Amino acid sequence: MASIEGCSLALSFMEDAPPAVDLTELVGTYSTLLFRVANSVLRSRTEAEDVVQEVFLRVWEHRKSLSAVRDMRVWLVRIAWNLALDHKRRKRPAQLEQTFGNSLASACLPADAAIEEDQRLRAVLGEIERLPKAERHVLLLSALEELGNSEIAAVLGRTESAVRALLFRARARLRERVEKGSKFR
Repeated sequence: MASIEGCSLALSFMEDAPPAVDLTELVGTYSTLLFRVANSVLRSRTEAEDVVQEVFLRVWEHRKSLSAVRDMRVWLVRIAWNLALDHKRRKRPAQLEQTFGNSLASACLPADAAIEEDQRLRAVLGEIERLPKAERHVLLLSALEELGNSEIAAVLGRTESAVRALLFRARARLRERVEKGSKFR
């Protein structure tokens, strides 16, 4: 049995998969990455865990054709990304959780510094949310998920040059907005 972030994924029903792809190994290798992808979009641990489980259900459904997948990492990230976006679209704005910043702030900081850091993270995340959708998606996949330009291009169905341009604009716009916002604090 494999686990991610404290949740177990029962894979006993996947025993009938072709021997070419070890599904238990896929879960062990990619579950953390897929969780981060989903969590960066949804900002909810429980929903991100649900997305990861859905990804591996899709893998199980397509287990007979897994040998045809050229880049397993990109294929899995693309599934997680699209499922997370679907989950986010179904949410009402009032349902969006704001606990993502708390999970990023260091637990070893004094309380006042942790609060300050949390506020700064929330401000940056708020500015990321205000970016145009294409720029926001490229920035999230690059900065939070540490995907390369070719992987981002494959996940989003864009060219590498388009990804580089979007990433440049997103970083410049975010830098400008964060610097402008910090002057007033």
